[in-house]
Amino acid sequence: VVCLVAYHIFFMLFVWSYWKTIFTLPMNPSKEFHLSYSDKESLEREPRGESQQEVLRRAAKDLPIYTRTMSGAIRYCDRCHLVKPDRCHHCSVCDKCILKMDHHCPWVNNCVGFSNYKFFLLFLAYSLLYCLFIAATDLQYFIKFWTNGLPDTQAKFHIMFLFFAAAMFSVSLSSLFGYHCWLVSKNKSTLEVFRAPIFRHRTDKNGFSLGFSKNLRQVFGDEKKYWLLPVFSSLGDGCSFPTCLVNQDPEQASTPGGLNSASKSENHLFPAKPLRDSQSHLLTDAPSWSETAAKADKGKVGMSNPALTMENET
Repeated sequence: VVCLVAYHIFFMLFVWSYWKTIFTLPMNPSKEFHLSYSDKESLEREPRGESQQEVLRRAAKDLPIYTRTMSGAIRYCDRCHLVKPDRCHHCSVCDKCILKMDHHCPWVNNCVGFSNYKFFLLFLAYSLLYCLFIAATDLQYFIKFWTNGLPDTQAKFHIMFLFFAAAMFSVSLSSLFGYHCWLVSKNKSTLEVFRAPIFRHRTDKNGFSLGFSKNLRQVFGDEKKYWLLPVFSSLGDGCSFPTCLVNQDPEQASTPGGLNSASKSENHLFPAKPLRDSQSHLLTDAPSWSETAAKADKGKVGMSNPALTMENET
């Protein structure tokens, strides 16, 4: 009875998280990131280069974006005609920009991004537990198979196949789940591992990392009672993310409200652009930023903004 109850709990959680991963639509950038009709006309009318970047800089002036292209240009998608939010990428399979895109997964036939990344993690966790449970409960019969302790029926071959399948899936799932747990702890996506995010002053592979606890909360939320359930509880809207930037870019507007006093100092502890309310509270713990700020200040001495040129990313 205990084995049957445990089996169905693991099975239901596995199916639930798998279903949510498949059928949760990827989130796209909001309307504020799309160029207006006049901006589109200006962009098409201007020659490619600095003049187009000036149009994009005006369009992105009040947007909470910190990252740039490899050449320092505003990240712009010429297919979706929008300024890309931070951590947003264009999926060639879905043919649309996906917020906090991690990868396009053929196993779920869906993009894994901000809207379903938590579901994807739970899917990996519960499928791993499901396979481990099956392998563990089948192990005694698998041993009897090799010691000729089972009746000579066709069921003995089913037992052997079930154990091998569960064990092999457990090995592959454990490596994939461990990798994504590491990504969560560092607040990175798969795409950001292969290409580190480029900020206005330099490339920083840990630019979005706020520490293990806050990184975990960004994906799973503040309510621990929802962490193990495939219900959406991630923080933010997918368009803006707290960063460990410490130097304000003069071309960007200062932060509104309560962050103005901090942004006036030379080495303030907050990003230079406004964050959504659901993300800003992750930055209230100022002491945790001191070490990161000191390291970033050393790396930024003597550095200047690169030449801004037009560069499209896909």
